[in-house]
Amino acid sequence: MVPLLPDAYGFEPLDPRTAPAPEYGTGALCDVIPAAVAGFAVPGMPLTGMRLEPADRVCLFLVDGLGWELILRHPDEAPYLTSLLDTSRGGTGRPITAGFPATTATSLASVGTGLTPGGHGLAGYTTLNPDTGQLMNQLRWQPWTPPGVWQPHPTVFALADAAGIATCQVSSPAFAGTPLTKIALSGGTFHGRLTGEERVDLAADRLGAADRTLVYTYYSELDAMGHRHGVDSDAWRGQLMMVDRLVQRLAEQLPPRSALYVTADHGMLDVPFDEESRIDFDEDWELRAGVAVLGGEGRARHVYAVPGAAGDVLAVWSEVLGDRMWVAGREEAVAAGWFGPAPEARMLGRIGDVVAAARDDMAVVATRSEPGESKMIGLHGSLAPVEQLVPLLEVRS
Repeated sequence: MVPLLPDAYGFEPLDPRTAPAPEYGTGALCDVIPAAVAGFAVPGMPLTGMRLEPADRVCLFLVDGLGWELILRHPDEAPYLTSLLDTSRGGTGRPITAGFPATTATSLASVGTGLTPGGHGLAGYTTLNPDTGQLMNQLRWQPWTPPGVWQPHPTVFALADAAGIATCQVSSPAFAGTPLTKIALSGGTFHGRLTGEERVDLAADRLGAADRTLVYTYYSELDAMGHRHGVDSDAWRGQLMMVDRLVQRLAEQLPPRSALYVTADHGMLDVPFDEESRIDFDEDWELRAGVAVLGGEGRARHVYAVPGAAGDVLAVWSEVLGDRMWVAGREEAVAAGWFGPAPEARMLGRIGDVVAAARDDMAVVATRSEPGESKMIGLHGSLAPVEQLVPLLEVRS
């Protein structure tokens, strides 16, 4: 570990041991479905300390990018969601943590396996494949990697289906059969529907199809609008209004003895387009020195060093960025619980020699090697509350 001394500019580096680690085991995304179906007594279901009231029919509606803090900031655009937070009106909504990194591939795997990132092994947007030396994009699944080798654990949906629970996923047809769906969300039946209205209507119908059911449905358009236009845009607010209507539409169709849970995979924030807020790795010789491969994403970086240079890379990244990012070596990030307790040995090499997580409203972009991602306005991935905190909202019938 690099001593936490003031750097050349007089800044006190952030201590990565004080970063707010996700609440794995009691209050994280990976705990939701195991807690929601605990009353079904499904063999092999991961254990959790989260407690939810049993229901015969369980529906999880995951809205991509619907951060807890974003709901709190927009009560006018999301009146129904806001009502689920109001304890005076019977609301029981509360925030839980997404997991690290707070990014879609990692979070969907946590939801769908009931495991921490250290268990399922999807440790970021892009991570190194130690067997090939190539950077693996775990959202697009490029380059091709055998899904069952990369993530060998059964999904919670497969476990529920094997136990006789009527289980299904209702999502965009584009996601049917993708590797990420296979390793994170498969089990039971998949139903592709194009619009949000079609998805929630079918989810409600499938929820009432049997005495014991587990239904998952997903909406991605809010996240896409945030990346493209930012969470401070009218376009994003319009999508939030749509999400609010979809949740209410689904809630009003719940069959008897149902529990609807609404959550998200991460929050989001807008990062300004200036040199202080967006550090360009491709143009910064200091940050590039000793780095073989840059992985992760702007606010949650995996940095893979050339052999023998890991200590130097950690020292430089800590000096240059340590006043605004939690910068840790691999062993330190693991010990701090960022990826969950006791990550499996097979995935340790996927974690960067250096892991950098943004605290402030900034990012390490790569304008030449990651041109598309570098143009995004809304970003996410880190341990900061705006990204980590996601809602767990509940409606019962």
